[in-house]
Amino acid sequence: MKATGEVMAIDRSFEAALQKAIRALEQPNSSLLWEGQEWRGFNFGRDHQALLDALPLHPNDLRLWALSAALRRGVTRDQLVARTSIDPWFIAALERIVDQERRLLGNPLTPAVLLASKRLGFSDVEIATLSGLLPEQVRQLRLRHDIKPVFKMVDTCAAEFEAATPYYYSAYDTENEAPPLPGPKAIVIGSGPIRIGQGIEFDYCSVHAAWALSQAGVASIMINSNPETVSTDFDTSDRLYFEALDEEAVRDIIDNETVDDNPPPSLVQFGGQTAINLSQSLAAVGLPILGSSAEAIDIASDRQKFERFLVDLGIPQPPGGTVQSVDQALTVAQRIGYPVVVRPSYVLGGRAMEIVRNATELIRYLTIATEVTPEREVLVDHYMEGRECEVDAICDGERVLIPGIMEHVERAGVHSGDSMAIYPGLNLTEAEVDTLVDYTTRIGLALGVRGLMNIQFVLQGGSAYRSPSVRPIDGDEETTVYVLEVNPRGSRTIPFISKVTGVPVANLATRVMLETKLKDMGYEGGLWPRQKLVGIKAPVFSMSKLVGVDWYMGPEMKSTGEVMGIDRDFTGALTKALQAASINLSPGMGVLLSISDQNKADSLPLVRGLAAAGCRLYATEGTAAMITAMDLPVTTITKRIGEGSPDVLDVINDGTVGAVVNTLSGDSSVMRDGFYIRRAAVERRIPCFTSLDTARAAMESMLTGLDNFSVLTTDEYLAMTSSGE
Repeated sequence: MKATGEVMAIDRSFEAALQKAIRALEQPNSSLLWEGQEWRGFNFGRDHQALLDALPLHPNDLRLWALSAALRRGVTRDQLVARTSIDPWFIAALERIVDQERRLLGNPLTPAVLLASKRLGFSDVEIATLSGLLPEQVRQLRLRHDIKPVFKMVDTCAAEFEAATPYYYSAYDTENEAPPLPGPKAIVIGSGPIRIGQGIEFDYCSVHAAWALSQAGVASIMINSNPETVSTDFDTSDRLYFEALDEEAVRDIIDNETVDDNPPPSLVQFGGQTAINLSQSLAAVGLPILGSSAEAIDIASDRQKFERFLVDLGIPQPPGGTVQSVDQALTVAQRIGYPVVVRPSYVLGGRAMEIVRNATELIRYLTIATEVTPEREVLVDHYMEGRECEVDAICDGERVLIPGIMEHVERAGVHSGDSMAIYPGLNLTEAEVDTLVDYTTRIGLALGVRGLMNIQFVLQGGSAYRSPSVRPIDGDEETTVYVLEVNPRGSRTIPFISKVTGVPVANLATRVMLETKLKDMGYEGGLWPRQKLVGIKAPVFSMSKLVGVDWYMGPEMKSTGEVMGIDRDFTGALTKALQAASINLSPGMGVLLSISDQNKADSLPLVRGLAAAGCRLYATEGTAAMITAMDLPVTTITKRIGEGSPDVLDVINDGTVGAVVNTLSGDSSVMRDGFYIRRAAVERRIPCFTSLDTARAAMESMLTGLDNFSVLTTDEYLAMTSSGE
């Protein structure tokens, strides 16, 4: 298995349900019209055999689209059945979809053609593409001819008696079985399918928002497409719509719930990037949003507007710029200085984000890894290798409540979703904490946040790694706090910070959106009192399932889940988190080290700690020379596979080593050399550290002993603060 999540779609025909499910995927190919760039150049004429050989018709994630592409080019149903062994019934359904594409391309968009297309599951965007119109023009044409979806009920009681908790799906049919709910109500836009960068944490937020609405006497209406989640349990909300999370579906549901021209407001802060991306399109057509305004969301999301916003507040941020061409990117990078972090704008989970260290790597990124155009802007920022922190905050327009400050073990450059986060920030001085609280408060109030926001900070200056076991002293190191980004929504750390502080973050944020003030709920602004516990969030990776994928930690998120360790102190919490994530070290085990030149100086404490724990050290040539110079025992292992025995793969595969530390240099070729080391470790399911900071934390945990933790319930840990223990 390789999938990280799934969607579910319901309709009155297979064709409509299939197209609705594809829309719900929220991928670049969320339409059967999508074709791979190389497919568009195929010109085999009537040589269908050559076309069948060229298209990816074998079992893979593009097979549906390849089948549709073949049908568009005249391949017959029988030929596809013979090639793929797919039941002819399914190929016939795809044929009907492709036939309707041709009607849309070759005929005027009459009401009959439009209705037939909608009943086959074509979205307004797809119809617009094929008819040469804009999506909004198609929508208005539909409404003018009264071509609107109705909503059908899924009876959760199988007609035995009246269902108290049915749920609904759209269909272009006749009878509407979902009359609008009476009284006050609000729509919670969910987060869609689970994938890297947007996981179950946003479902947690959506569920708690629905519960908070119901507690406040407001009917909660949930929209989501993910069958795996609690939000799509039919008794979580007052009404559930199982639909794709795109503008068309959400607007259709709002229209269905509108009474006397008063549409219900939507909550967009709890469904991750999926929901927040809908804020602008909903506001553009005059639909109400609960909480932060669409303008505030746009300022935080738009790079140039956000730069001006921070400049006006006098809050520092790493220098950078937004570019629309390779020439602009080279100019900006030259001005701000290498290394730089580059990423497409409006991405999820740091997708396609890289740290590049020279002009050659920048050109490669912009021509191979992503496409930069006026329509696809790329952000270029100066990379600061400092310590990273983040906060989640609730703002009601008058006060900003910060439940806690989380510090990342890994220095900046590792995506926050792949970092280990510590609550409270044990390595932060009082001056640094005061600055973080000040910046968060000023940003929340000036931006006009109503509800949630998450802010990522980097602390520049001093050592890049501070041991959480040693309390920092004010004045020891001079640091500057920079704001990396502000997300005007709930984040993946909301469940974690809620559990370790006892502050019901999603509940409070929902009540704030309903115009209840924090003070009236018993909360003042500023930093919530620190709990007498330590909580650590650690990432979990599934790379052993993805053959051929390199999992080194960097700006692009790769983890698929996380665990939490909680205890009275740092060492106990860290031991629990490492054991739960299966990346703990044991005294006396064999450890393979391959450290890049730029990290060798920083690795000295790690190497000494491993040796002190009695670990048997194995190292590639350059790293072994460094360890020998430290007067420590080491076995040299050749890095060049097949050019000596044993090589790095041998000691991993035969069980000689039980963990690997492999850090990367900025040289792309060297990074590729270490790929086989990292893949071998992943496939053997042994810890593989690509960040020295993570490895050092694991080493310090090992030195303090593996049974240094207590076992209590979360409530008992939280009670220690109120009881004064």
